[in-house]
Amino acid sequence: MTDTQWDTYEVFHQSKKGDPHIHVGSVHAPDPDMALQMARDQFARRLACVSLWWPDNEGHCGTDYQDENFFARTTDKSYRDPKGFDAPLKEPSHG
Repeated sequence: MTDTQWDTYEVFHQSKKGDPHIHVGSVHAPDPDMALQMARDQFARRLACVSLWWPDNEGHCGTDYQDENFFARTTDKSYRDPKGFDAPLKEPSHG
């Protein structure tokens, strides 16, 4: 029987430079690159984040500070505004 389980990566989050990395949870992924994407989506989407660590069995994996947009959060939620959708006007009912 083959092993079908993905590796588990523990994830550590840093809110701003100089702060310690804090354990925030774990992700299951087939490789370190996918683990980073899953960790970013799960643990850096709502919280301010400048760095993630996700150590694996082969060595240490972590982000660097060079790409500031990697953890950029979008705060535009205009898609939630009903004014952005075209809808037919309701005809008043007479009855």
